Amino acid sequence: MSDPGLRNVLSQLTLKLERDALVQNTVHQLRNSLQIDRVVLYYFYREWEGQVTCESVESRQLSILGHTGPDECFNGEYAQLYLEGRVRAVEDIKTEPISDCHRDFLQRLQVRANLAVPILKPKTLWGLLIAHSCTQPHLWSPTDIETMQAGAKTLETSKAIQKS
Repeated sequence: MSDPGLRNVLSQLTLKLERDALVQNTVHQLRNSLQIDRVVLYYFYREWEGQVTCESVESRQLSILGHTGPDECFNGEYAQLYLEGRVRAVEDIKTEPISDCHRDFLQRLQVRANLAVPILKPKTLWGLLIAHSCTQPHLWSPTDIETMQAGAKTLETSKAIQKS
């Protein structure tokens, strides 16, 4: 193949397919390992605007694929915390001291407990890897947190993620 433009398109397509397969495998393995209702990748396509681009769910009724977040709830202050490596474990959204905006958003998504870890590229918050318990509170163990962080690290170090 001598056309550099075509080579570039094929290279980009290959990277996208590799990234998508890696993300799908990662969220599926995390959901099975944590024995949880749902694990999603929330990808930021613009500064603090994003959507769920991949998920693994216990049942189709729990699907939130394509859902966008409440942009008014997630701002630069929260983003900075995640850029610094923040991990947010919420055992029960009904009793946790979180903003009303965030609580309402999570209730609309049928979330009762969640665990969010950042996926970072150099100096950039690429996305959030999030585990959800939808039916009951969930006490997130240190092992659960380490497992999610390992999943995020797998995605962070992938060449397909680094080039996207």
